Amino acid sequence: MLRLRFVVAGIAGLSAAIVAGAIDAAAQSGATAVTCTNPVGGASWQIKIDYGNATVDARPAAISPAKIAWFDPTDGGNYTLDRKSGDLTASVASSTGGYFRYARCKLETSP
Repeated sequence: MLRLRFVVAGIAGLSAAIVAGAIDAAAQSGATAVTCTNPVGGASWQIKIDYGNATVDARPAAISPAKIAWFDPTDGGNYTLDRKSGDLTASVASSTGGYFRYARCKLETSP
């Protein structure tokens, strides 16, 4: 009987997490421009995140509550944006083993 209670409580918790994720995704259903800055050189640029179409700069993206990830074929970079901290990491493959690039993006915070 105790095991059944744990299973029911686990299912209820999982259901609540799924509903909360759906509400969060619905709250961010439009497109937004985000400014990112290179912490070393200070250069900045914008990326356009479209939550409704799951794209970044019109490229397909995997958007979750924790991160946004996409591939940019123009530079061969696999990008990951941490939605909590705003840290942007690019992993670029090359014939010498590849390299990483880092930036910080200013994300809008929910009230």
